[in-house]
Amino acid sequence: MRRTAPPMSLILLGAGVFLLVLAPLLVTYVQPHAKRTPVDVDTTTVFTGTGSYFDTSLLTTVHDRRITITRQVRGDVADSVRSGNAVWDVSTSVDTDATLPAADTRDSLQWTLERWVTDRRTNEPVHCCRESPAFDGEAYLKFPFDVEERDYRWWDGTLGGVVRLRYAGSGTVQGYEGLRFTGSVPPTRTGVRQVPGRLVGRPKAPQVLAEEWYANSRIELVADRRTGRIVYAAIGPRKTLRAPGAEKDAVVLLSSDKIAFTARTQRQQVELASADSRKLELLGSTAPLGAGGLGSVLALVGGALVVRGRRTEQESPDAHLMTNQPA
Repeated sequence: MRRTAPPMSLILLGAGVFLLVLAPLLVTYVQPHAKRTPVDVDTTTVFTGTGSYFDTSLLTTVHDRRITITRQVRGDVADSVRSGNAVWDVSTSVDTDATLPAADTRDSLQWTLERWVTDRRTNEPVHCCRESPAFDGEAYLKFPFDVEERDYRWWDGTLGGVVRLRYAGSGTVQGYEGLRFTGSVPPTRTGVRQVPGRLVGRPKAPQVLAEEWYANSRIELVADRRTGRIVYAAIGPRKTLRAPGAEKDAVVLLSSDKIAFTARTQRQQVELASADSRKLELLGSTAPLGAGGLGSVLALVGGALVVRGRRTEQESPDAHLMTNQPA
């Protein structure tokens, strides 16, 4: 009687080989393609805090008022696909209770519109696609993938320059652990603005070019280690005006010891970071290890069955003659 390898052994062997080939492909090809900055983003983050601001209707600085910063990020998919980079349009408005909600962002206390372009793999700035402003650094609206326990160069748009953020250990946000970074900005002149002279202590001058000064006493960011998404952010901004050449502030435009992500924004960022992190972990370790382990087992079992069937056939070389003999 002739015995050959059962079809199931070939199926098991083929499946095992497929999984063994798939495992390294997930690590070397699939995961690197997944580890890219998304281009179809549409997210809104909200900061709140208490501080001071210049009330243009009263022409004086008011104190102990709620300040809300709203940042909306939308990806320009067409330009991103065309350039191969991540092209994001970023709208940031600073509001008081009197201007929030604003029917038009231009009615806000302050409003800026920026266009950020970064390399989707490294998060480095790319100077193309009508980028505005031209910026530098390695961390902006997010950190690079696989955040390291080291200092990073963070771009501060108000300063118009790079701030060194120092690694400050781990940080927990809404029960989710990330890496914490801190920094600050000393008082720095950032530009000039034409204002009535009396506003900055020069009553005899109808108009003067007042100096704009900026400081930030507190920059605190917590980033997801795997994706680089910022799950918590807090700042302590101070923007003032000085008379030309003066050493002291004459007018406080905006000041707060702490403006931070709202609880809702923290939960939103944690959910997004957690989902993306699980996806990258699945592609980078869980799936390859599972595929490699299962593939090894299936290949060994299938191979053993194939070898066993061939040995049985070799041990019975006359089996075909026996089946053809007349009764």
